[in-house]
Amino acid sequence: MSAIPDRTDVVVAGSGAAGMISAVTLAEGGANVVVFEKQRSLGGTANFLHGIFAVESDMQRQRFIETTRDEAFRSIMDYSHWKADPWLVRAIIDESSLTIRWMQERGVVFTDATINMIDSPRTYHVVKGRGEAIIRTLALLAKSKGVGILPGVPVTGLLKEDGRICGVSVDDGGREAEVACKAVMIATGGFANNREWIKKYSGHELDVNLVPIGNTGKMGDGIRMAWEAGAAEAGIGVLELFRVAPVGPEFSTYNEIEICAMQPDLWVTASGKRFCDETIGFWDTHVGNANARVGRNGYTWSLMDDSIFGGLMRDGIAKNISVEFLPGYKPVNVLQEIQAAIDNGSTELVAADSLEELAAKMGTDPVVLRATVDDYNDACSRGHDRLFAKDRKYLRPLLGPRYYAVKARTVFLGTMGGIKTNEHMEVLDKKEAVIPGLYAGGFDAGGMYGDSYPIKGSSGLASAFAFNSGRIAGRSILSYLAI
Repeated sequence: MSAIPDRTDVVVAGSGAAGMISAVTLAEGGANVVVFEKQRSLGGTANFLHGIFAVESDMQRQRFIETTRDEAFRSIMDYSHWKADPWLVRAIIDESSLTIRWMQERGVVFTDATINMIDSPRTYHVVKGRGEAIIRTLALLAKSKGVGILPGVPVTGLLKEDGRICGVSVDDGGREAEVACKAVMIATGGFANNREWIKKYSGHELDVNLVPIGNTGKMGDGIRMAWEAGAAEAGIGVLELFRVAPVGPEFSTYNEIEICAMQPDLWVTASGKRFCDETIGFWDTHVGNANARVGRNGYTWSLMDDSIFGGLMRDGIAKNISVEFLPGYKPVNVLQEIQAAIDNGSTELVAADSLEELAAKMGTDPVVLRATVDDYNDACSRGHDRLFAKDRKYLRPLLGPRYYAVKARTVFLGTMGGIKTNEHMEVLDKKEAVIPGLYAGGFDAGGMYGDSYPIKGSSGLASAFAFNSGRIAGRSILSYLAI
């Protein structure tokens, strides 16, 4: 591991999307930069991303995609009911196509400009090699330009003098060390693993009725440090929610059980009642919010039967599961996977030869479950869902002879706020004044969203916010340093 320097121009706390791209931007502008990373590996949740939102990009022009920045701005602001910071939203949107080009010029490969959610504009720029390819490219670029990258060394506090940031304290293997600097970029990735904060700010119980995906050690360190330095709070309760079935270490990512359980068939609560138009599952935020509302005991159920599976194997799926499993994919191995999970003692799914037996295994009142299925099957036969107005195309009855139920958990990829910034990613205090030398981006910064992640019309916005906020912050810091 490299030695911790006594001083540098800029300290970047965190090596994810916002941190690494800001470090490269700063180094290209002539600043001396050190990146401190709490974990032993780089990238954090950015390693798992598949695509990035952008509008008016070169790729879109080549494909005659006409979605404009103005349309994207109106979509995001309308979705938030204007709770989002309009100056920040505008800055991120306007930067988005430039960031895609910037990445391409530095070796990042994008394979398509497409959609990630049904009926959405084609704003999703799919990355070859997923996010880990971007992080690898940025890390190599940073090192080639002299950026010091120190994994396993977390920033623990900010130092101020005469109201300005003048350095940081870091944990050097149990010993506190101080590093003098002129500016700090906070990009520590939010607080997805902080049980106390999740409960306080969202009302959920971590790993009980809310499961973090792809997050390790995200305790809100950067947010805490900024608050201690006088930063105002923004967007602290916003989570990027969605619904996954099943969840557990015994299941591989994107298994065929999950692929089937995410299709818009019949979903019920733990008590056996239907709770939504299942086609909201085409939009992650919608179904995440619905599942969180009714799944307070930790889960809902996806119900299926042999007739449903037969149709999926014959005709393919309707809802894509990531860019690897697109509509039309045929999950021909799902019944074998289900039996293997049951044989291995999994409690995340059950199967039975009758609804009454299924209800017993689910821990659900058989009368309630029978009434729910009968009402749903009646809607299917009529071609009209009188309860939730579901598109008749997706009204497929459960006919047996064998029935299946899979637990669906509310999961999230990250927290989406904490530190108040302006559109230049400068951190603001409680009087809306800039704290000189302090910047934030990615999952540590609030203001981009209202109360929910705006998935319609802006697929890939979380990763876009991270990368674009990092680039904007980098340029702002260079101006502050007058390099």
